[in-house]
Parts: sequence; C-alpha cells; structure tokens
Amino acid sequence: MAARFANLRRISALDPVADHEEIMRISAGLEFPWDYQKSLEMALFRTYCVPTISGLLERTGEFERRPQKRYDDTAVLMAELVEHGYDSPRGREALRVVNRQHGRYDISNDDMLYVLSTFIYDPIDWVRRYGWRPLTRNEELAGFHFYRAVGARMGIRDIPAGYDEFLAFKTAYEREHFVFAPSNRRIGQYTLDLFCSWYPSVARPVVARAVIAMLDPAMVRAFGFTAPPSWVGAAGRRALRLRAFVVRRMPVRKALKLTSTPNRTYPGYPRGYRPSDLGATSSTAR
Repeated sequence: MAARFANLRRISALDPVADHEEIMRISAGLEFPWDYQKSLEMALFRTYCVPTISGLLERTGEFERRPQKRYDDTAVLMAELVEHGYDSPRGREALRVVNRQHGRYDISNDDMLYVLSTFIYDPIDWVRRYGWRPLTRNEELAGFHFYRAVGARMGIRDIPAGYDEFLAFKTAYEREHFVFAPSNRRIGQYTLDLFCSWYPSVARPVVARAVIAMLDPAMVRAFGFTAPPSWVGAAGRRALRLRAFVVRRMPVRKALKLTSTPNRTYPGYPRGYRPSDLGATSSTAR
C-alpha cells in the first residue's frame, strides 16, 4: 500500500500557494480524476438553481439545442487549465475562449463569483464524502488558490482573499438565491436528460431517480423536482463508498487523465484540436 500514497507524499512536500498548479494537476489528474469529473458535473448542476443563471442559459438556447456540446466545452476547457496551467500557451488560449463566451452576455459579477466558488468547494465536498482518501489541507488550499487565479484572469472582481471567507460567500449566496423558477426546472431537466442519455434507455429512469436523490433538499426545491424515497439516495451513497474502497486498492495512477478523458463532441481530444476550436458557435441572447 505504500506505493499507493506516492502522489500524496509529493503533494505533502509542495506549497499550496506557490505550487497550487502542480498540486491541482496531481490531485485532479492522478489521484481523483473520476471524482473531480463527477463533482464538477454536480457543481454546474448546482448553479442552475439560481434563476438569473438558469434564465440566461435558457435564453441562449444552448442547453436545449446542444447540451452535450456545452457540457464538453466546459469540461475540456477547465481540463486544459488544470493540465497545462492557466498561464501556459494552451491555458491562455482556453481562457480567451471562456472570456469570449462570457463576454457575449450580461452576467452579474456575483453570479460569476458564485459559479467560481462551486469549482473550488464542490469537489472538496464530494471527495470528503466519496473519495478513496481524504483531501489534504494542501489540496483544499491549492484548489482555492488555483481557481482564485483563474477567476482573476476572467475579470471576476472582489474574489475573497481567504478560503473560509469565500466558502462563507458561497453558503450565503445559495441561502439567498436558491429559489424555484421555471427556468431552473427547464435547465435542470435538460441537464438531467443529458446525464441519462449516457446510459442505455432501459436504465434511464433509474439514473434520473438516482441523480435527484444525490441532490440536497435546497436543490430539489429550487428545481421543483420530486424527491425519490430516501433509500434511493442511501443506496447511491453506499455504491460510491464501495467504489472508493475498491479504488483505494488499485495501483497509483501515473498518466494524467484530464484532457485525455473521452468526450462525445471532440473524438480523440486533444489530438487534432486546439482550445480555440471549442465553444458555442452562435447565440441570440444578450
């Protein structure tokens, strides 16, 4: 088992401020690639509980017309930043795509700040619950410093300077802004349908119930979903903990699983692609 913790020893020797990019690369790309992927899926899902966010997404029509492409664009662009660094040539190119897309819409700074916070704290919460080992404080702080730097390069203002301060902002924002709206329900349903589309049709009703069961009560209310019986969520959580038990006994991962994670929109990515090839091609909303 000693070899299983080789990456953890590397992380423990690094500084979460000066070396936050390297820690993120190891943690998200080697130690917890599946967990980071799933937690960021749920993090984006969480942001659709805010009516100003879901309303904008509904007006763009992207979720109705091309939900898989929008999902893949976001996942791959974020993976580019983690794998190569936000100030690398590919990282800067990915940020230009992100900023170009956001610049087409009138998005409030607080909404941008909230979405940024979910990229920090939702993976931390997920790994705490379902990871094969706990995150270290170095990993938690590295995530904070990494996305704080990304947010600054996106032009997001007033990013809290402290880890606990930013977490308090996120908690307060959800308490105030998680309210039901028809746009929440429609964008939430498009997203739920997308998640279900990844599985055989016979399994999709079960997948839908399982996903909703993993949402916290505030999210269920904001989406206007009907919560399944409590045993559904309990079974899902047990399955995730069983997976963690198995993963803990697997060999340490040596090859990064970030941009090379398969996606449905860009086959073989990153071979033959640049970050500038990503992003929606058209929109009618302002």
